[in-house]
Amino acid sequence: LAHDIAIKVLPEALASDKDRLARFEREARTVAGLNHPNIVVLYSIEQDGPTRFLTMELVEGQGLDTHLLPGGLPGARVIELGVAIADALTAAHEKGVVHRDLKPANVMLSREGRVKVLDFGLAKLANADTDTDNGAVETMTVAAPLSTDGMIMGTAPYMAPEQLRGEPVDARTDLFALGIMLHELATGGRPFQGKSTAELASSILRDAPPALRSVRPDLPVDLERVIGRCLEKAPRERFQTA
Repeated sequence: LAHDIAIKVLPEALASDKDRLARFEREARTVAGLNHPNIVVLYSIEQDGPTRFLTMELVEGQGLDTHLLPGGLPGARVIELGVAIADALTAAHEKGVVHRDLKPANVMLSREGRVKVLDFGLAKLANADTDTDNGAVETMTVAAPLSTDGMIMGTAPYMAPEQLRGEPVDARTDLFALGIMLHELATGGRPFQGKSTAELASSILRDAPPALRSVRPDLPVDLERVIGRCLEKAPRERFQTA
């Protein structure tokens, strides 16, 4: 139809496994049904010879990770971005789709300034052979076959405690990641730190996040309350919906 799209090639291990591919295609049909201005549209799954790939809406802009500032963004901007991401999560969760890998690099800001969340549900297709302890905690994606319980998937600094323990995930898992993102947008730093994967995991599982207004006293107390609620260790203590 003479318009530009984005193409994402599926890992060879997934494309060559008929059972995994069939499960992924069932998941992808659900993701393709998401229709929201803050969610990147998945158009189709295609094949060219042995290569399987997805066609998706092309978003021209930059990742939210490139907009992070030392000391944080203005409070009004943090709230504006948070509302847009929460709207996207709401639309997905209502369809039963959990992102599983929400992080600033998976959120695009278009040239027009619109928030676009990428890769809803696609963390399930992660290649099980990915190296999970390469020392690069900042960008490490811990991968697992599709949606098997007892396996870890996601990106380490944004994982919820239940993800780290290999427990089932749901909408509240995405809200924990949203809390980390909002804290990072507001302060310029993440609430949980570690020099290694193990230290980072320990911090997420056990440490209380720093009080937002101890770092940014100019921010609204309600923003601190919302972020703190998202970062509760137990899913039942978090907000239950985006």
